[in-house]
Amino acid sequence: MNDQNDEAQSYALMVLAGLVALVIGGVLALAISSTQRAKPAAQAAAPTAATAAAMASADAAEPEARVYFETGSDALSNEAQAALTRAADVARADGSKNILISGFHDASGDAAQNAELAKKRALAVRHALEANGVTPDRLVMDKPSLTTGGADPREARRVDVRLR
Repeated sequence: MNDQNDEAQSYALMVLAGLVALVIGGVLALAISSTQRAKPAAQAAAPTAATAAAMASADAAEPEARVYFETGSDALSNEAQAALTRAADVARADGSKNILISGFHDASGDAAQNAELAKKRALAVRHALEANGVTPDRLVMDKPSLTTGGADPREARRVDVRLR
């Protein structure tokens, strides 16, 4: 009887050891496949991040287009449409450069609402450039930026378009 118990215990321990080995193998396989899948995504994102960082640290040269908006609005004026048409012409003429789109807002009012409005304004500019023949893969959206003041209050309601 004792031999049967010992044999059953040995069998149970072997089954348990096999299950533990399977779990460990599965975890390792999952970790390896996740690492391999993450590498191409990280490599694909790296040039975009590097491009955006290079564009964000651009010099203080005048942008190809500076679009101003009315208070609380993301609608493009006729003047803005004309400026974006000219910027799109320049962008299409030099297909080697990306286009950085930067929205701005000030510190007055609700910060989250200001940032969201700056984003909507930048998206309106992006859509206008796309409508004028600039391919979406060349358009790089910059995070909405807070302006630190200035003589013209319109500066907080603008989107800049730069070729880099």
